[in-house]
Amino acid sequence: MPDGQHTVIDVHVLLVRGDELLLTQRRGTYGGGLWHLPSGKLDAGESLPAGAAREAAEEVGVLIDPADLRHVHTLHVAGSGPVPRLGVFFEARRWSGEPRNCEPDKCSAVDWFPLDNLPDEVISYPLAGIQGYLAGQTFAVLGWVDDRRAAIA
Repeated sequence: MPDGQHTVIDVHVLLVRGDELLLTQRRGTYGGGLWHLPSGKLDAGESLPAGAAREAAEEVGVLIDPADLRHVHTLHVAGSGPVPRLGVFFEARRWSGEPRNCEPDKCSAVDWFPLDNLPDEVISYPLAGIQGYLAGQTFAVLGWVDDRRAAIA
């Protein structure tokens, strides 16, 4: 990693309605046409739950009380950009508002999918977090050269 660059912290929101998960379809150069979770970089001075709630509001227009977010998985990722990333995944089962596409320049669709039948076209980074969530794992790594497929449940 070049000097002066640090790990990026991302927050991801799994909006779960019954047995369905909300995904957004990316538009543009990063993952164009592939599905993703509402997510983004943590802002300076922001707590992880506050950042996750902000990203959900910005991307899909729902309001989540940060206290209603449950941490479900953390993923340490290499190879998903120029520097490593730490993805923190939160489950939300309560929110206000109906999810909609609030960023049409970055997103071409918003849709619900059964948790046991997700689309094949999900970006590998959020997919690994979703799979960790479904498996009940709290931590995993992805993409590291020295990765011995270590995961801590």
